[in-house]
This record gives sequence, structure tokens and C-alpha cells, in this order.
Amino acid sequence: FGIMGIKKINEWEKAVVFLLNLDGWELEHCGDGYSRYDAKGKTPKGMDCVIEMKFRNKHYEDKMLEKDKYDALMALDDVVKIFFVNDPKGNFMYYLNTLEMPTPVKKYCPDTTMWTKKRLLKDVYLLKENQAVRININIEPN
Repeated sequence: FGIMGIKKINEWEKAVVFLLNLDGWELEHCGDGYSRYDAKGKTPKGMDCVIEMKFRNKHYEDKMLEKDKYDALMALDDVVKIFFVNDPKGNFMYYLNTLEMPTPVKKYCPDTTMWTKKRLLKDVYLLKENQAVRININIEPN
């Protein structure tokens, strides 16, 4: 994505936070730094939560979540852990606390550093769309 991409992603994250807050959530964006998630706050039912967000400009049938990210989220105590994916087809929200996770698979993923094109073999979960609670807030990244 480069630096411009990071700025754009932060704008999308903030837009999702804003729209969810209109819908009864109480979230703050925290994706600017090296936090393990992009937003934190309360669900509409008043439960503490954290949200990891991914924005894809291509639709994939399975939504990919890196096992490292999942493990870091699951290590947090007493919060609802949510994985939010936006792609051209829509918005998908996964409640990780109660989700039956598939067996991880190995996939080549871009290295996390912004300045390399290097790809690393990582353990990832491939989540099915029907495992998500789908919400339509129609953010169209272009």
C-alpha cells in the first residue's frame, strides 16, 4: 500500500468506527499506531470489544485472518473480539469469541513491513462468508 495506502486505510477504519457509532456502538479508532487491533470500545449491548479490520479491493469467497493476529486478539481478556472485512461484495463481521475456527493453512502473504515486496509463508484461517454476521454499511473503497 505504501504511505498513501496506510493513510487511506486509516480513513476507512475511522469511517467504519463513525458508522458503527451511529448504530449504537461506542468505539474509538486506534489503528494509527502498532496496536494489535484497529478499534476498541463497546458493542451496542455495552460489552467491551476490539475490532481488527481488513479492506480488500477484490472479493474472495473465504476471508483470510492471520493466525498470529487471531492469537493476539484471543489473548485479550474479557473483551468481544471482532474481525471486520470490507470487500466489493459487502461488509462481513466475525465474532471470534464464539466462532468455530477452521484448521489453519499455510499461505504466502506479504511481509508486514511496508517497504519490501517480500512474501512470507504464514499460518492463516480461511473464514467462510456464512460464518459472518453481515452488516451493510456500504463503504466502497476505490
